[in-house]
Amino acid sequence: MPVGVKRLRLGSVIGVIGRIPILDVEPLVECGRRPARAVTGETFQVSATVFREGHGALAAGVVLRDPSGGRGRLVPMTELVPGTDRYGADVTVGSATGLWRFHVEAWGDPIASWHHDAAIKVPRNTDVELMLTEGALLFDRAARNIGVKPGAARPAAARIALKEVAAKLRDRGLAPWDRLAAAESGRVAEILAEWPLREFVTRSRPLPLLVDRERALYGAWYEFFPRSEGVQDDPMGRREPVSGTLRTAAKRLDAIAAMGFDVVYLPPIHPIGTTFRKGRNNTLVPQPGDPGSPWAIGAPEGGHDAIHPDLGTMADFEAFVERTRSLGMELALDLALQCSPDHPWAKEHPEWFTTRADGSIAYAENPPKKYQDIYPLNFDNDPAGIYAEVLRVVRMWMDHGVRIFRVDNPHTKPLRFWEQLLAEIRVTDPDVLFLAEAFTRPAMMHTLAKIGFHQSYTYFTWRNTVQELTEYMLELSGPAAAYMRPNFFVNTPDILHEYLQHGGMPAFKIRAVLASMLSPNWGVYSGYELCENIPLRPGSEEYLDSEKYQYKPRDWSAAERDGLSISHFITKLNDIRNSHPALRRLRNLRFHHVDQPEILCFSKRVSNIGSEDEDTILVVVNLDPHQTREATVWLDLPALGATGQFTVTDELSASDGTGGESYRWGQANYVRLDPWTRPAHIFSVRTEEGNP
Repeated sequence: MPVGVKRLRLGSVIGVIGRIPILDVEPLVECGRRPARAVTGETFQVSATVFREGHGALAAGVVLRDPSGGRGRLVPMTELVPGTDRYGADVTVGSATGLWRFHVEAWGDPIASWHHDAAIKVPRNTDVELMLTEGALLFDRAARNIGVKPGAARPAAARIALKEVAAKLRDRGLAPWDRLAAAESGRVAEILAEWPLREFVTRSRPLPLLVDRERALYGAWYEFFPRSEGVQDDPMGRREPVSGTLRTAAKRLDAIAAMGFDVVYLPPIHPIGTTFRKGRNNTLVPQPGDPGSPWAIGAPEGGHDAIHPDLGTMADFEAFVERTRSLGMELALDLALQCSPDHPWAKEHPEWFTTRADGSIAYAENPPKKYQDIYPLNFDNDPAGIYAEVLRVVRMWMDHGVRIFRVDNPHTKPLRFWEQLLAEIRVTDPDVLFLAEAFTRPAMMHTLAKIGFHQSYTYFTWRNTVQELTEYMLELSGPAAAYMRPNFFVNTPDILHEYLQHGGMPAFKIRAVLASMLSPNWGVYSGYELCENIPLRPGSEEYLDSEKYQYKPRDWSAAERDGLSISHFITKLNDIRNSHPALRRLRNLRFHHVDQPEILCFSKRVSNIGSEDEDTILVVVNLDPHQTREATVWLDLPALGATGQFTVTDELSASDGTGGESYRWGQANYVRLDPWTRPAHIFSVRTEEGNP
């Protein structure tokens, strides 16, 4: 033995491989240091590489344990691609939120090994009696192995059935092939699937799975500024405009609910500073009556724990929350950890900010952009003090009915701050959700999701071609889905993409179809339904007359009357979403081939797993907002649960009280999509067997 090398006993090495190797279990987040993510009722795949020495048969399964710790049902795994040793199974979490765990079990299958050898030897008259006797002994063992367990039917009958198989295998009065056939019946296979005879059982280490309520994955968001609803303006300019209030804004909630939205998101509603207040279109000199940016938080009237006096009182806010709930929606409030120079924190805690060489407090910059009206917090100066204050503020709004927070620019704050805050909130209030508004580099976006954010803004706005959308969605619905849940906002107060600027009303419809059908979470910023598309200047993604810096009253009824609104189209999309369980999920996304590069085709399907009904949706979208496109769509039939021809019904063409247009489709199908009259098909699929 070489000098310095010690002899190690088997099993003394940390991480020694199991009797039957189980490798590369997924979903796995940071080697299991952080939990994978799911929501109640969600189905996801667990996979692992499983193999053994020699030629003996093996089997594998997944065990999912709920937060109570009780052992769940063993879900059999199958080899995903023959010859790869990669096994997988779909598992569904129940209704309990909290920390679940799962592990993979693998074992030798002596009966399957015997079946393999006996099927070769008996027909060749080789070792016939020996093989049948060995089989009888195995079925005797299997019968003794059967015990009572929850959900298993008639264990006594199963034991008798296996003993009868053993008896027939020993019965020399029967022909050898009849004796062998007794072990191959469907009933025997069912019994062994329920009570497998296992040897060399090996278990992977348990992996964590954090389960949230379904709103973390599924919802339709609507963002609007309360101050623009009910604003009193003087078109003659003889007096300053008067802000809308939370009471007047509440009148808008009925229309938002009627469009099918689940979450109402409000930008900051706090007092706004006057020092360096921005004017219209982000000018440095405000005019009388300019309200300033809501993100310049803080004034003598208060800071993050106060309501702007123009909007009303805390009683008005609570009434707004209650009205939102009564309409079946939830309220999301902006959490923007920044201050105007007039914020109370600037005077009471100057150490919470960065002081420059000239003694001034540094304002926010993203060169060449400057935000003179905003002071960013310095989280390295008194981090404990800042943390305690932010936690207090968040809990205060929770006490007033807020259960969802949209966090502004979380990527500009330390990750350990968010990790601690979100973990502490989860301990007491696991139903409270946080959306990360982080248009930043991938590493930061993904890590924010891993440390606890429930949803994430994405690059969807900048993905507009078939290739871009396909590649990005394969990422989001694939490996990233283990921890990151996207929210596809079609626009924001900061982002008006050139696709919308130049595509007219068809572009707004197309992007709404993509966002609402591709992602379980999607959102719009107020004015999208009016197809507002005028940029500040050519090449800019900023809106002209941005609502961030001024009141923007809209005549909703006039837009409907004049045919300038797509609110009915948005309503139909949300109705389709709410009617089809397949659209409540992300990991079930599948793409289909189209021979035209401007048309995208994808599907979503859920089977009879857990409490979900079987449901299949097939979407075909023309991405060209300017001209009609024709193509042949080539479908992956197994992804649709179909084997031959089937019926598709266009849910988007259905009007109130009537069904949509139906067609007979197969593997190859012709489509023609006019961006003005029919930018997309959203089909519900009915197979030949009659299942939806």
